[in-house]
Amino acid sequence: MAEGPEAALPHRPVRPPTLRDALAPVVVLIVLLATTIALFGVGATDGPLQVALLLAAAFASLVAFKNGHTVASVADAAVGGVTSAIGAVFILLAVGALIGTWNMAGTIPTVVDYGIKLVSPAWFFFTTALVCALVGVVTGSSWTTAGTLGVAFVGMATVMGLSTAAAAGAVICGAYFGDKMTPLSETTILVPKLVGRGLTVGTHVRNMAWTAVPALLVSLILFLVIGWRTRPETAASTEAAERALEGAYRVSVVCLLPLALLVYFALRRYPPFLAILGSALFAGVLAPFTQPAAVRAFVDDPSLGPVATGVHAVFGAMATGFVSDTGAPKVDQLFSRGGMASMLTTVWLILGALSFAAVMEHAGFLQRLMAPVVARARSRGSLILAVNAGGVGLNVIAGDQYVADVLPSRMFRDEFARRGLAPQVLSRAVEDSGTVTSVLVPWNTCGAYISGVLGVPTIAYLPYCFFNILSPLLDVAYGYLGFKVPTAAPERVPAGGGPAPAGGGDDSPEH
Repeated sequence: MAEGPEAALPHRPVRPPTLRDALAPVVVLIVLLATTIALFGVGATDGPLQVALLLAAAFASLVAFKNGHTVASVADAAVGGVTSAIGAVFILLAVGALIGTWNMAGTIPTVVDYGIKLVSPAWFFFTTALVCALVGVVTGSSWTTAGTLGVAFVGMATVMGLSTAAAAGAVICGAYFGDKMTPLSETTILVPKLVGRGLTVGTHVRNMAWTAVPALLVSLILFLVIGWRTRPETAASTEAAERALEGAYRVSVVCLLPLALLVYFALRRYPPFLAILGSALFAGVLAPFTQPAAVRAFVDDPSLGPVATGVHAVFGAMATGFVSDTGAPKVDQLFSRGGMASMLTTVWLILGALSFAAVMEHAGFLQRLMAPVVARARSRGSLILAVNAGGVGLNVIAGDQYVADVLPSRMFRDEFARRGLAPQVLSRAVEDSGTVTSVLVPWNTCGAYISGVLGVPTIAYLPYCFFNILSPLLDVAYGYLGFKVPTAAPERVPAGGGPAPAGGGDDSPEH
């Protein structure tokens, strides 16, 4: 019986998709997403959005079957798409564990306490973006930056009575600038490989600076304006917050050791999953020494000895998150977070998005949608606009940053070579759109991750992601103005051949 679906189409040839075939799943996805958001609002990411993505993936599969693709091939594509996200899923789970144990060990409360002592509300958002930019350059990861310091900065905003949405936007602006402008980032390494034509990572980063640095500077100015316009009388008393924190937790430099260990692991280029999980475990072991009262209250089992209580606390905080029980409601609400279980809804969202993207790519729907865009881009400016529009569109349709980086890199590189545009022009356009706008889409892997770890809905922080919005706009403006758009000798590349293999490397990135 299991062979029935395959037997029904034993030797049917696969037909190329029509434009209607490619558009139909996108229209269905948009209708389903709009319906869930209209009915559930920001709560749509708690399950309805995931159902919509899986239903859209099922519809795309039916269209693929109509065109001759077998059930087995579509199923393998969907499984392959999900498998590509396993690395991201493990990082997500590790960050959940880290948030739980860092709260329990007093790491995040200590960062929050020091932060509200050192940073005034007027400078808070500016400082948040700047610090996250520096840490992003050092770690090479926007995810690590947001999942560690980003969580602390959003916590500070809560204590200080400031906008958590603006704080999340400042974290994202800084973290994504750092991720883009370092040779340690995997996308910064990947995109030049995909573009090929001898492009080096150094040349790619230097050319990106012409859009990234102005976008960050404008963002910092806007965050400074927002901070200055914050009225002190509407903010909570920071002195009262400090007293509440210090009464509930033992705040000391020792509590920052898990953060120092994570920075050390990042500098040594340890795999992100192992680095984050290692720091989380270290924080869990440290917690009984730095926060003994909080650990005992969390476990709440007098029959257990000190060692058993510590082990119980580590497993509990890493699995389901730390629950603060200090008697101070605001403090308990702020630091009762984390755990791998808290990330499962986000994992579900990622799996749904990647299932849809994998079917769309396997059936040729994404390529069919992109082909007219490439063909109709006549001028230099319109070509660069097409790359940026493709990157943003793929982040929305495919729900994955890597699809939005890989596909435009492969589909536009021959056209850029034919028109005599240097390869770094294409690579910058890909990063300015595919990489940085991924976090603006709730069902994108990046948007789901950042929203999950910061605890702020994507739709709430989006208006404050100035850097992520300005980057593609600046790149398109440069394209039409001819500013910092280097040229090269035109190359003879056969037209209409579709995406060729990337020069000098494997085209299949790992998440």
